[in-house]
Amino acid sequence: MFERLPTVPTSQELVDRAFRRSKRAASSQNKDEAMLMTAGNILSDNLANLVRKYPSFMNIPPFYHDLADAVVGVDDMRIHLSRVTWAASQIRTITKDHLTRMKGTVDKPSVRRAAFGRMASVMKSIEPDLLFLNDARQKLRFMPTVDPDVPTIIVAGYPNVGKSSFMISVTGARPEIASYPFTTKGVGVGHFIRDHQRYQVVDTPGLLDRPLSQRNEIELQAIAALRHLRGAVLFILDPSEYCGFSLEEQLRLLSDVRGWLHLPVLVVSNKSDLSDYGGADMTMSTQSGAGVAEVLDRMVEMLGEVDKEEGESREE
Repeated sequence: MFERLPTVPTSQELVDRAFRRSKRAASSQNKDEAMLMTAGNILSDNLANLVRKYPSFMNIPPFYHDLADAVVGVDDMRIHLSRVTWAASQIRTITKDHLTRMKGTVDKPSVRRAAFGRMASVMKSIEPDLLFLNDARQKLRFMPTVDPDVPTIIVAGYPNVGKSSFMISVTGARPEIASYPFTTKGVGVGHFIRDHQRYQVVDTPGLLDRPLSQRNEIELQAIAALRHLRGAVLFILDPSEYCGFSLEEQLRLLSDVRGWLHLPVLVVSNKSDLSDYGGADMTMSTQSGAGVAEVLDRMVEMLGEVDKEEGESREE
């Protein structure tokens, strides 16, 4: 969604580029007019093109909209982009006005220098906006490689309950791990195909592995974004408590996840060879493989039910 966002130059870099290029136009017969037009066009075009390369936040998938809002603030982005648009318009106006003045004077160099001074002032005024956009670009281009249109199993539960083992078992490979602005531990993404349908399995350590009370505002917003996936939650419990967390703590986290995500949840008791929990929907052992295929089958069924419900709601 954001990986192709361009690097945002500083205002001084843009000014230097425009004025340097304008000197090449000085060899023409109407050198001052040519220099002014060249500098004005380079500045205004660069700024306008920069804004155009950012997606419309009104039209992007809700999942990415909410993630972007969590990381950089969508309203702030709109404000800074509008300031850059304003600067492009101002520079076009300055160019046009000073070209008109040149027609009525013999001292064209002084008019050109005055125009260059005003352009430089406009560019200096949007330096904070350009710095913000470049910083936002660095964060946005590393958004998760999660496709919001693909049916998704969101794996939740405390650390060491067997989430990674489950993902490796069902996807056949260790999930891709990459760090993102809203979690220091990274996001794991794996894929599998069933009946020609592609599915993705997502683990979000740092988000769905500890109580809500321990999360900051950005993390809470990132969790909220998960609601927009075509997903269902696989919550894994370790009733043996070898994971280092009591069953009571794990059940409180389950309550948190249910209350926050508003997605279908399948509760699975892992490490069934060591212990069991009667309140779970299913049991499995990622160590031995027992029950893993059955859990995956049920998750696929749940995702089919999610798609059916969404289809019916759209028809209504």
